[in-house]
Amino acid sequence: MTDAPDLATRLAARSTARTSLVLHPSGWPAPKGYANGMAADGRIVVTGGVIGWDCEERLAAGFVAQVRQALCNIAAILGEGGAQPEQLVRLTWYVVDMEEYLANLKEIGQVYREIFGSHYPAMALVQVVRLVEKTARVEIEATAVAPR
Repeated sequence: MTDAPDLATRLAARSTARTSLVLHPSGWPAPKGYANGMAADGRIVVTGGVIGWDCEERLAAGFVAQVRQALCNIAAILGEGGAQPEQLVRLTWYVVDMEEYLANLKEIGQVYREIFGSHYPAMALVQVVRLVEKTARVEIEATAVAPR
């Protein structure tokens, strides 16, 4: 048995503006660019799969540009639901080329921080054969928890 506060106590102790808590088991190495897990209390805001196109359904040219636009689109959807990027608890990325993703990690990280700051929720990355929009290179689903 541990003397660590239970999850409910830890969530209650957070600031009122923050709805989530990063879950990082003791002794585990620190993840880079994501969280191992998140706990949250509040109103759930969920996006569908979001790709890197603008309001006229024009896809951005290139992988990093599509990531930038997809993240901007997610931020806009979160805003419609009364949530902010720092309230994200999960992102699932679908890419058509894992090597393309890995080759652009530095630029992706810069774009991510420009749009979402240094908040890193739990994330998964999956390579898929293709996306519904044939020329899309990346699709991202997001879940945030906003204050009630």
